[in-house]
Amino acid sequence: MTAALAAASVAVPAVGGPAPDFELVNQYGEPVRLSAFRGQNVVVVFYPFAFSGICTGELCEIRDNLALFEDANAVVLAVSVDSKFTLRAYAEQEGYAFDLLGDFWPHGAAASLYGVFDPESGMAQRGTFIIDAGGTIRYTVVNPRGQARDLGEYRKALAGMVKA
Repeated sequence: MTAALAAASVAVPAVGGPAPDFELVNQYGEPVRLSAFRGQNVVVVFYPFAFSGICTGELCEIRDNLALFEDANAVVLAVSVDSKFTLRAYAEQEGYAFDLLGDFWPHGAAASLYGVFDPESGMAQRGTFIIDAGGTIRYTVVNPRGQARDLGEYRKALAGMVKA
C-alpha cells in the first residue's frame, strides 16, 4: 500500500475521542500547533482550495460571523493544501482575521490525520471538527464535494460547549 493510500484509509476521528495534533504554518509563515490552544475551544475547518467558490463562501460566512466563535471562546483554524503564499493573498483579498493554515508539505498530512484527504484529487474534503478546551472532539461533519457546510450547525455545536 502506498503512503497516499494508507493516509486515505485513516478514519475520521470520532466524537468523544482526542483530536489528532498537528503543526502547520499560517498565511504569515508562523507555525501553529493545535495543542497550543488547550484551554480554549477550536474549530478546525478543512476546505479544498483557496479562491474557489464554495470555499470562499464558507470562509466569508465564518468571517462575517466571527463573534459567534469568539463568544464560545473558540478559535478558527481553516486548513487547505495551499501554500502560505497563496493563503496570504487569499486572506488579504477576503479580509480573514483568523489563521489560514497550509497543509502543503507533506501534502495533505493534517487532512490525512483527520481522514479528510482525498489523494486522487490532492485536496482536503470539506470537514469540520469542533474541539473542546481539553482537546476532545465534540462535533464533526464531512460534506461531499460541492456541498457547503451549514453555519447553523456550528452555532448549535458551540452553544452546547462550556466556555473554558
